[in-house]
Amino acid sequence: MSTDTISYCDTYYFSPLIIDYLAKKATLKPFYNRFPEIENFGPQLEEKAEFFNINGKRETLVAVLKEQYEKVPASEATLKNIELLGKDNTFTVTTGHQLNLFTGPLYFLYKIVTTINLAQELKEKYPDHDFVPVYWMATEDHDFEEINFFNVHGKKFQWNLPAVEERGGAVGELPTAGLEDVFKLFSAEIGDTANARQLKEWFKKAYLEHDDLAAATRYLANELFGKYGLVILDGHNRKLKKQFVPHMQQELLEKSSCKASVSSAEALEKEGYSVQVNPREINLFYLEKGLRERIIEKDGNYFVHDQDITWSRQEILELLEREPKKFSPNVLMRPLYQEVVLPNLCYIGGGGELAYWFELKEYFEQQKVPFPILLLRNSVLIQTEKQDQKRRKLNISIPELFLKNHELINRKVRQISNIDIDLSPQKEHLVNQFQELYEVAEKTDKSFLGAVKAQEVKQLKGLENLEKRLLKAQKKKLEDEVSRIAALQNELFPNKGLQERHQNFSEFYLEYGENLIPLLLKYLKPLELKFDILSL
Repeated sequence: MSTDTISYCDTYYFSPLIIDYLAKKATLKPFYNRFPEIENFGPQLEEKAEFFNINGKRETLVAVLKEQYEKVPASEATLKNIELLGKDNTFTVTTGHQLNLFTGPLYFLYKIVTTINLAQELKEKYPDHDFVPVYWMATEDHDFEEINFFNVHGKKFQWNLPAVEERGGAVGELPTAGLEDVFKLFSAEIGDTANARQLKEWFKKAYLEHDDLAAATRYLANELFGKYGLVILDGHNRKLKKQFVPHMQQELLEKSSCKASVSSAEALEKEGYSVQVNPREINLFYLEKGLRERIIEKDGNYFVHDQDITWSRQEILELLEREPKKFSPNVLMRPLYQEVVLPNLCYIGGGGELAYWFELKEYFEQQKVPFPILLLRNSVLIQTEKQDQKRRKLNISIPELFLKNHELINRKVRQISNIDIDLSPQKEHLVNQFQELYEVAEKTDKSFLGAVKAQEVKQLKGLENLEKRLLKAQKKKLEDEVSRIAALQNELFPNKGLQERHQNFSEFYLEYGENLIPLLLKYLKPLELKFDILSL
């Protein structure tokens, strides 16, 4: 087992916004509350306690969790954490994720590992308090095509619902019908080792023995992380949404989230950053079985987009009070909902998630809700010992692994060639020679300057073409080394992207079995803010 790290900046896979945030660039300070450093959690928990320890919020949260865990074989650690949430000195660290089939991409594991490890680090630093890792299931999302597949061994295992019309509602309520076919294909792919049998058992019990996607996902996440005290919360709950009614009412009447987030988005764009989410006038959906559509206001009346559902102002406010579960916050309001119902200190997410959180600080301030610390989840590249040996034999450094394929190959070909393929000295010499010709033309006849320039461009282009031809010839000569470099990088960066965004955890569980998650928990350090390379 060996570990390396690389700065996020040197991976070339993260946005300027995230790189600047990690560098604590001053221009971004207005868009977040406190930077993720261990000392900053002290004032954060004081601020959160003042907001949260009132009006029976803790009692409601504990009651909801106990209801949601009634049919779940929760570990002693998880049950203890649920009880601890009833105490004023207990706080959460939270990550959220879609209900991807069989966890989807690898980074689902990294999000939760980061959350569990941060909770442990906080307990060591602040022993008079308790900290609970929470996974917020995104049960109300409705983009089925984003979650209905996972990749193993370069193959896509996709779930196709028998009833197409049921895809429009909250994905958490989707029936697990049709997953028997995925199970058969997946089982045939992974073989019959002990680790494969465990994966099959998890899939079968999660998706073939639970009625809907939310229950299946809760079962699987609990099986993977329950022993570490992870608490899984489904926000699609009447009691929790009842606490959020004042904020949803204000959204309907004043369009508060749009006004605040537009201001922040414009400020981010002014600093040169791309905006992750463009707000709508009202950032609430109407939610029923098989339906999740946005709410629109016009001339004091409210409509559901593309549906024959309308209310007067008084009617929609009465419905909100009576049935808050029928109202679903979208991507811009969900963070506020989470922070209203949880004693949360920190949100852990990927680069894209943190980007839209940066649009929300002004909105939180307007709503008088503490803005959490934002932490970039751990990112990891896992390589086998054999792959690491290949890398070393090919003399590829860790930073070079992250180069684009053609850049890496060109660099290595130049390094291992017995001839100098870099014609930069010749180009520089040529430029100097033409500088003398420019001076001669200036003194004699300025009309020759254009001809000199044209000749310079032509000859530099000729050298560039010659360099490319030499490089191409040398690649052919070193075909074996080139193919081995390309093969290694393609193994570690499938589809020319980060491994964690493409491959499913089952590929690595087949290899490392029950050691996989403990190894991640041991080696990933949430507050180091580095990209990890693990050689297992």
